[in-house]
Amino acid sequence: MESTNTWLPPSTPPPASAGPPAPTGPLHHEPDPPHLEQPKQGPIKRVIGPALAAIAAFLTKLKAILLLLPKLKLFTAAGTMLISVAAYGAIWGWQFGAGFVALLFIHEMGHVIALRREGIKASAPMFVPFLGAVISAKSLGDNAAAEARVGLAGPILGSLGAVACVLIWHATGNDFWRALAFTGFFLNLFNLLPVVPLDGGRAMAAMAPAMWFVGFAGLIALAFVFPNPIILLIVIFGGLETWRRWKDRRTGGAETQAYYSVKPLDRALVAAVYLSLIALLVVGMNATHLVRTFS
Repeated sequence: MESTNTWLPPSTPPPASAGPPAPTGPLHHEPDPPHLEQPKQGPIKRVIGPALAAIAAFLTKLKAILLLLPKLKLFTAAGTMLISVAAYGAIWGWQFGAGFVALLFIHEMGHVIALRREGIKASAPMFVPFLGAVISAKSLGDNAAAEARVGLAGPILGSLGAVACVLIWHATGNDFWRALAFTGFFLNLFNLLPVVPLDGGRAMAAMAPAMWFVGFAGLIALAFVFPNPIILLIVIFGGLETWRRWKDRRTGGAETQAYYSVKPLDRALVAAVYLSLIALLVVGMNATHLVRTFS
């Protein structure tokens, strides 16, 4: 290991004729640089500075995590399904939680099948506990009629899932399936509210877009009667989406006008399916309504 010390050889005295000895000290003395005092920071700056640095570091890590999420198996469709089953199961029991998530899956697969029939690639359903499930796609179709078909496909297939629960209930006599059927009918009926981004709002894009405001007013009334965070979120997103789409429809160009131009026959078919679904779901809820009596 090398030493960092530097050893100098001993000095040799000069000859007598060499004159006065040379000075052994430094020839020039460089003054020390002035000491610059750091400006004093107030207590607020001393707190805000590290806090901002910590927030920046957290956001950097959060961005990295968000970019990594699609690659994690936990956040695939199966993973989010299991998380939702656990969340609902903590409240209703794992059997009912699993059945409820299965009904959500059937509903969302209706949208996926309809999108693929329109030639649009759609993702598998992703589940969000207590908010339902979502799918992602580049568009909902080339026009409002296609959007209505995609929107109504979810409640159609979802209602068939609830009907399957009714058949199992009659075959087994187990009220568990009756309760699950009622929940499925209610779930699909709620999604037919005529307000975007619910499925009923998708249907209204082809039938009567002005009904968006009627549906939004009804949603606000529902939020007052049954206040809960989920309804509040739907009100917020529904209001923003309704205003955006109505503004685009009024001020959009020829492409936007063509999107909302629906043939009378298509409009009539969408209305028939929409109203029939509502009637059948109300009948289904009435037939499966379970009243618990206490003695």
